[in-house]
Amino acid sequence: MTPRPRIDGGIPDPTAVPGTGSPLFRRVRDLSAEAVLLVGAILMMMPFLWMVSTALKGPTEIVVWPPSLIPESPTLANFEQVFTTAPFGRWLLNSLVLAVTSTVAILATSAIAGYVLAKFTFPGRGALFMVILATAIVPFEVYMIPLYLAARDLGVIDSLPGVIMPFLIMSFGIFFVRQNVIAAIPDELIEAGRIDGASELWIFGRVVVPLLGGPMSALGIFAFMQAWNQFVWPLLVANSKSLYTAEVGLALFQTGYTINFGAVSAGSVVSVLPILTVFVVLRRRIIDGVALSGLKG
Repeated sequence: MTPRPRIDGGIPDPTAVPGTGSPLFRRVRDLSAEAVLLVGAILMMMPFLWMVSTALKGPTEIVVWPPSLIPESPTLANFEQVFTTAPFGRWLLNSLVLAVTSTVAILATSAIAGYVLAKFTFPGRGALFMVILATAIVPFEVYMIPLYLAARDLGVIDSLPGVIMPFLIMSFGIFFVRQNVIAAIPDELIEAGRIDGASELWIFGRVVVPLLGGPMSALGIFAFMQAWNQFVWPLLVANSKSLYTAEVGLALFQTGYTINFGAVSAGSVVSVLPILTVFVVLRRRIIDGVALSGLKG
């Protein structure tokens, strides 16, 4: 029988479960956790795999019952249809311009505002931070019409700047950067730079920003995905098809009575590739940021 674990002084711990400290128990526990995570990962991957499978199937094979995950006769006809029947390349370019511009603007504004709110003291700082947090819980539908009227008054309706305009600042990004600055950058480090005669701009660019590499990468992916997946605002403000984003353009492959599943799946696969690319490129920075910053639990 496995002895009960002991606490200081050699007295058995009455709350400990016998056998939980053995190597065999830890191995079984770790394998069980890995099995659960593997099953969860497979379940999460299934919609993506099914989308790729549908994109590689012909029209008749898509509606065959029972359906199969692996196409019997793989074809690229759906991808060809997406780019020949609609200006999908132009829509992808619009989405890329929107996502890149939004990501750069959000990273810049979040880094500056988050740093100021974390390390500078001024009247109304707490109230200003609470207002920024409050805006994060307001649904887009609440201010969508006032935002449209503002865009109309500015003359940016049916233009790319009008599509990009609402996605230049993110309240969550400001909160996220502020929390990481507080947790990862000590005041003594900033004060040392000031004592050495460094300007605030130099400290921000050479000290603060490099230390926020991981969190900023995570925020960049989140901002890129948010802008890339936008549907309602581009649909509302863009009247010309040449200004549609990929998400809006995909809706044109379905009507009130029919859906071209092959074309929609092929377009979805193409539109997902930039997000996957961004994640693959920046995933190491995210892991490093979680390990080295105040984000770790």
